[in-house]
Amino acid sequence: MPYKRRPDGGYELITRSTSDVLKQLDEDGVKFVALQFTGLSGKFHQTLVPRRVIDEEIINEGLARLDGSSIKGFAEVQDSDLVLRPDPNTYAVMPWPSGSSRTARLICDVYWGFGRGRLERDPRYIAQRAEEHLKANGFTVSYWGPEVEFFVFEKVTWDVLDSYKGQAYSISSREASWNSEVQAGYSIRFKDGYLAPPPQDTLLELRNECVRVLEECFGILCEAHHHEVATAGQCEVIMYRDALTSMADSVMTYKFVVKNIARSMNLVATFMPKPIFSDNASGMHVHVSLWRNDENAFYDPNDDYVELSQVGRYFIGGLMEHARSLAAITNPTTNSYKRLVPGYEAPVYVAWSKANRSACIRVPAYHKGSPRAAKSKRVEYRPPDPSANPYLCFAAILAAGLDGIRKKIDPGDPVDENIYLLTPQRRRALGIKELPASLKEAVEELQSDMDYLKPIFTSEVLEKYVETIMDGYVQVAIRPHPYEFFLYFDV
Repeated sequence: MPYKRRPDGGYELITRSTSDVLKQLDEDGVKFVALQFTGLSGKFHQTLVPRRVIDEEIINEGLARLDGSSIKGFAEVQDSDLVLRPDPNTYAVMPWPSGSSRTARLICDVYWGFGRGRLERDPRYIAQRAEEHLKANGFTVSYWGPEVEFFVFEKVTWDVLDSYKGQAYSISSREASWNSEVQAGYSIRFKDGYLAPPPQDTLLELRNECVRVLEECFGILCEAHHHEVATAGQCEVIMYRDALTSMADSVMTYKFVVKNIARSMNLVATFMPKPIFSDNASGMHVHVSLWRNDENAFYDPNDDYVELSQVGRYFIGGLMEHARSLAAITNPTTNSYKRLVPGYEAPVYVAWSKANRSACIRVPAYHKGSPRAAKSKRVEYRPPDPSANPYLCFAAILAAGLDGIRKKIDPGDPVDENIYLLTPQRRRALGIKELPASLKEAVEELQSDMDYLKPIFTSEVLEKYVETIMDGYVQVAIRPHPYEFFLYFDV
């Protein structure tokens, strides 16, 4: 949910009605309204309408102007009339463009035309169904805090249009040692960028502007920002926790803001997980906690290991039980599996621990025995990456965790060793499995393990989702790779 700053410097939650939005549009001098929504694959879309078009009927009943067959995974051409119904609580005035074209945005729910109810393939509807499922299982709310990493480059080019002739890409970054012509004089070595200050960190002002816009324009609170581990402009802005659907809205807004601010500075931002070979990739570690009224269901001060309740352990048990099938939703691109390889802090091993970043599930252990510890106790699921559709990602993680709670799945003992350094024999002895090594393998796991998702995802949605992401797998798999020439040309 959006926040606004109070005169005393604090923040308060904003909720808006239809009449509030109509009044605010006029007070803000808005000329156009961008109606935004997210497709099944996680791509952001919008249509702009003049301010005069937005009235009480449009907000309450929706804009009947969406061809669902043109949105991958939404609808077939013979049945494609869809309706966009704006959510008043997502109202925000965008910082671009300004002046006579001042534009506001509203995130929309997607409905079938002709009064047929919600579109089952609308990711936002799936997230809302997840929140209903949470309440049906006896919880009040879940809080989510994804760590969404990204890269910012000076320039990126690729040539894949004529695949018969050849394929190539090129990345230019003033921070990278390979780009001597644009270096600022202080290049960042591989895996040496974590919390780098200026002048090595050349993107501080960009992140400052991202935080300003997220907070002042969109009401999305941020807690910190910094340079990440990789060379060549890897960054992270940390958003304050929020409820499931609202946080998914914020992730989509975050990506939208970062890309536009980078563009305004003649830079280019990407949330592609692994654009740089031989360095850390971009992840989206997801922190989650479940609450009953005002009590954190994951907190138990009497637990000597990490103050984690039995409910929290069962939630982890569900994540571990379904981790391999979850990968198809939390890591939905072929590029995701360039990240999910041992090394580079990749969370490939299905194990849990406290303060151990070699396990795919971590229980942060910063505070102990205090009110702050009770509020902040959470589970961190580390495999997701920013190519994931956040609505589906959070919903699937919740489904797996609730399945663990319902079935009382024991996660086993925590692993407090550096799993990267264990021998294969030792990992087998500890029962540590690995995540899938390819998108195809992840999809096969999903197809054989999806019953836990059924309270939230329909079978038809899952089938369409698999069809959508597997198209990318096939397109990559059928093309020769430049490195194959190096390895095999002389066979």
